[in-house]
Amino acid sequence: MTLTPVMEKYILHWGEMGTRWGVNRTVAQIQALLFLSSKPLNAEEITETLGVARSNVSTSIKELQAWRLVKVVHLLGDRRDHFETMKDPWELFYAIMEGRKQRELDPTLTVLRECVLESDEDKQTPAEVKERIKDVLEFMEGLDTWHNQIKVLPRSTLQKLIKLGAKVQGFLGGK
Repeated sequence: MTLTPVMEKYILHWGEMGTRWGVNRTVAQIQALLFLSSKPLNAEEITETLGVARSNVSTSIKELQAWRLVKVVHLLGDRRDHFETMKDPWELFYAIMEGRKQRELDPTLTVLRECVLESDEDKQTPAEVKERIKDVLEFMEGLDTWHNQIKVLPRSTLQKLIKLGAKVQGFLGGK
C-alpha cells in the first residue's frame, strides 16, 4: 500500500496519540492504517507499509483484536488472514469506550466497593479517609451509570447532545 503524505501524517500522529493514551505506538499506527485502507490488509502488507517488524505486527494485531477494533477477513483465493477495522468513527468510539470501561472503570469500581466494605470493620483508617473513598466510589458509580445510559441512546440523539454543548445548561436552569 502506498501512503500519501496526508495518510502518513495521519498514521504518525495517531501513533503518537496512542502513546499518550497508553497504547503502543505500532498498535495505534496499525489501527490508523487499517482505518484509512480501502481494503483489508494482510500482515505482510502492514509490515511493508509501516516498516515495522512482522512480529510486532502480529502482537499488535492480537491487541487490536482483544480491543475488538480489528477483525480477520478471508479473501477468496488467498489463504492468508487479512485485517480490517471499523470505518465509522462512532463505532470506533463506542468500541474504545467499552474497552476502557472494562479494563479501567470496572476493576476500579470493584476495588472501591471492597475498600468501602472493608472500611466498615477497619478501626485504623481515619473517618475522613473512609469518606473520601466513599466519595470516589459514588463519583465512579455515577460515571458508570451515565455511561450505561448514554451508550443506548440513538446516535442522532448523541449528535444533538454534543452540538448543544454548554447550551444544555440553559435547559437545566443554570447560568
